[in-house]
Amino acid sequence: MHKKYLEEANNFSKKGDFVQACKKYWGAITALLNAIGEIKNLPHYSPRDYSEMIEKIAEELNDPSLSSLFASAERMHANFYHNFLKKATFEELRRNVLKLIEKLESYVLSLIKN
Repeated sequence: MHKKYLEEANNFSKKGDFVQACKKYWGAITALLNAIGEIKNLPHYSPRDYSEMIEKIAEELNDPSLSSLFASAERMHANFYHNFLKKATFEELRRNVLKLIEKLESYVLSLIKN
């Protein structure tokens, strides 16, 4: 599911529709977190659950950057509701979100292999 959302997000981003792009990037991240929640039997039903999960993963991987990357995702999620991001800020957050997605994809693959 996350790949579908990621593709849609990238398409909306290219069109300059930052509101919809933000929604789809958030969807890609939460799809990955839902998969992790299922694999690890962790709650994954609310933004709070996602935040707690990110903190656990960051600690497990000794990668504190996950927290700040997730903060970028949360800001994009807020933009879906309030439409406040300018293009330059959106692009910076987008780079961070793509890094987060890459790290979460790698983490999911490591869970599946073990």
